[in-house]
Amino acid sequence: MVYTSISHWTTTEWNAELEAIARDKYVPLIMSQGASRVEMLRTGELSFSVVTDYPDEATANAAQAKIAEIRAQATQDLPMTMTATEAGGVFASG
Repeated sequence: MVYTSISHWTTTEWNAELEAIARDKYVPLIMSQGASRVEMLRTGELSFSVVTDYPDEATANAAQAKIAEIRAQATQDLPMTMTATEAGGVFASG
């Protein structure tokens, strides 16, 4: 069963350079930890969410220590703060 993590973030600025860093550096880092899909969604003027799918819960759990390191690095590299995170198994999709 697909297992999905959603993290919510706020930032103090938004520009094309920050989007490029997210796309070119952080998406590949997350994917390298076993994710099958990563989407970064702008949810407000200075907020976004990261939706990460893993093939199963075991893969997601195995990745969590490294994901925590990636999140910590992101908050040092970029003007942003994680506000919440959730995760769970996908029970329906289309």
